[in-house]
Amino acid sequence: MANAYSYTNSKGQTYYLHTRDVTLKNGRVQTIYFFARDIREGSLSAVPAAYQVIETSRTGMPVLKKK
Repeated sequence: MANAYSYTNSKGQTYYLHTRDVTLKNGRVQTIYFFARDIREGSLSAVPAAYQVIETSRTGMPVLKKK
């Protein structure tokens, strides 16, 4: 967990990339990616290949976007 992927936004805040499998209402399991201010269980060491990190314009929160 120590080498989690980190992203520092334009406001100087650092976020760490995580993943989690969630079960949807229809029973299907989907993998979600999210950023958090601290390192938690499920942290990733790199951005998945099909994604890129972008920053929301209003809050500066990083999000993953498919390429």
